[in-house]
Amino acid sequence: MKKDALTAHARDELGISKITTARPVQAALTSAVTFSAGAAMPLLMVVVSPTDVLVPVVSAASLGFLALLGAIGAKTGGASILRATARVTFWSALAMALTVGIGKLFGTVI
Repeated sequence: MKKDALTAHARDELGISKITTARPVQAALTSAVTFSAGAAMPLLMVVVSPTDVLVPVVSAASLGFLALLGAIGAKTGGASILRATARVTFWSALAMALTVGIGKLFGTVI
């Protein structure tokens, strides 16, 4: 503590060390990879779906994929899988519905 009081306090009292410090580049790369994978799933449905049912199929598949990702996140984090899946699905469906509603309100076709 005589040499570096701040480092000693951070290590002993707060549990902060070189091992547990933030790694912003690693976090950014991980986010980029996971967001890209999450975006690729609905795009795959665009490629394989017939054009006459494209919007409902992509919407349903997107909700299904989001529910799956919510379950994976809950399992990884040790949370309730059913609760997390329901929460992600509900808020995702609400966001989709609001997007469609705003599009219809302003006369924009998606």
